[in-house]
Amino acid sequence: MIKLTTDLRETVIAIAQDAAAAIMAVYATPFDVEIKSDHSPVTAADLGANQVIERGLAQLTPELPILSEESAQVPWEIRQHWGAYWLVDPLDGTREFVKRNDEFSVNIALIYQGAPAFGVVLAPATGQIWHAMRGELAYRRDGMRDSVLRTRTPASAPLRVAASRSHRSEQTQALLDRMGDIEVLAQGSSLKFCRLAEGTLDVYPRLGPTSEWDTAAGQCVLHAAGGAVLSAETGKPFRYNRRESLLNGDFIALGDTRLPWRAWLPA
Repeated sequence: MIKLTTDLRETVIAIAQDAAAAIMAVYATPFDVEIKSDHSPVTAADLGANQVIERGLAQLTPELPILSEESAQVPWEIRQHWGAYWLVDPLDGTREFVKRNDEFSVNIALIYQGAPAFGVVLAPATGQIWHAMRGELAYRRDGMRDSVLRTRTPASAPLRVAASRSHRSEQTQALLDRMGDIEVLAQGSSLKFCRLAEGTLDVYPRLGPTSEWDTAAGQCVLHAAGGAVLSAETGKPFRYNRRESLLNGDFIALGDTRLPWRAWLPA
């Protein structure tokens, strides 16, 4: 296992900042949007940020493989032997980027033995950075200052619930209706995990497909702040690179893990 040090943390944060600069350079232009084979959008910002991150991580830890949304996918026959690797979404929330609502992020996670060991989420539009190492505290960085993050525990009514701007299904709406006294707040990308970690949101339900690079960095930050990202099927924290598919199942992210989340799920 690569040693988690202050130098590694700061270098990865600097790589994320370089990627954010590449993203914002495209954001300031009338950029084009292409549609990938999975019907998701991609822009020059996604591809430029990916190049920055892959180059930086390869120089930092040449011994570790990198799995990124915008790179050629690695066959399961190879991935299943990885003990540690980088899991990257260079521009999470491309739909929000295209809408120009500022709710997109850079996600970089180090996965060790199937769980996030280190995560960085950066909001390019604001420059805010959320970061955490497994077994340590979670932080939000504003400028040069790090603030310790803790979830809102105990969470009390009205619960503040994150709902995606771009992925609100009928099933999700039915879940929200079962939660009782809530305040629904729209938020894009993995920033939802960060808002949970800092206590401004309480619950983020996701009934629908996501990919492993969408959740890993945010999960690391949220867990370090006292919350959890739980599989709706098993009730256990998400694990990574455990099967051929890179798609996650339904999940619910909680600031207060004592909330009765199972009662909200579809029968």
